[in-house]
Amino acid sequence: MKLTSRDEYALLALVYLARHESEEYIPAETIALAQKIPLKFLEQILSALKHARYLSSSKGQHGGYRLAKPADKIALADIIRLFDGALAPTESVSKYFYESTPIEKEKNLLKVFKGIRDCVSETLEQTTIADVV
Repeated sequence: MKLTSRDEYALLALVYLARHESEEYIPAETIALAQKIPLKFLEQILSALKHARYLSSSKGQHGGYRLAKPADKIALADIIRLFDGALAPTESVSKYFYESTPIEKEKNLLKVFKGIRDCVSETLEQTTIADVV
């Protein structure tokens, strides 16, 4: 698993919103400026997070985004899977995105990569946005 820019920016936006949870809706421009995220890219990310029901939004002069779920109910694993699928280092050891790969020929290699998958997924599934705020 390797974090992409989408993953990183989504996590940064969620952390920012969690830190400002008591405020009303926060405009995308404010988040982009504070977290140094290109606005157009952030708007796409925020739209995906809204569609997945991690964010709610409001239009108008006081519009913007805010968390739709408590920060302690948003696991890092959920966000990474939303944007990039498997947390596993190869699809043949993925729990949710399994696909056959050549490495399956060597069971001991497969065992190593399953261990990596388990360690990574356990950490990311047990860590929430609230934990990193």
